[in-house]
Amino acid sequence: MIEQILLIVGSGILGVLGIAHLIYTFFSNKFDAYDKNVTAAMKKTTLVLTKETTMWKAWIGFNASHSLGAILVPLFYIPLAANNISIIQDSLWLSTLPVLIGLSYFALAKKYWFKIPLIGISLVCGCFVGAAVVINI
Repeated sequence: MIEQILLIVGSGILGVLGIAHLIYTFFSNKFDAYDKNVTAAMKKTTLVLTKETTMWKAWIGFNASHSLGAILVPLFYIPLAANNISIIQDSLWLSTLPVLIGLSYFALAKKYWFKIPLIGISLVCGCFVGAAVVINI
């Protein structure tokens, strides 16, 4: 079924992006500021919200939690689509939730990110929208 393929492919792309993001967060300098003085300042500066953490720790935490959110979608939707597609087909919520997630990531990518994640998220959205249309029409 085409909806199964679209959900699995879209979820898979999102999962790969999330895993890459998590690896970059903890095992590379890809999210360091190009200006090393900015990174150093982030490591010394606390938030207005609380002095219990630094901007750097918050930055790493936000990136890690963002990655985990992207990884959670395929952990849920790939097995569900592969083994119990009827559950998704019988639920307007479960069939449209991936679209809402994809469009949310798309809006963030369009406004705040750069070309590569925008292209990846666009593919994810296309898959999720296509699956939702096939399921609900």
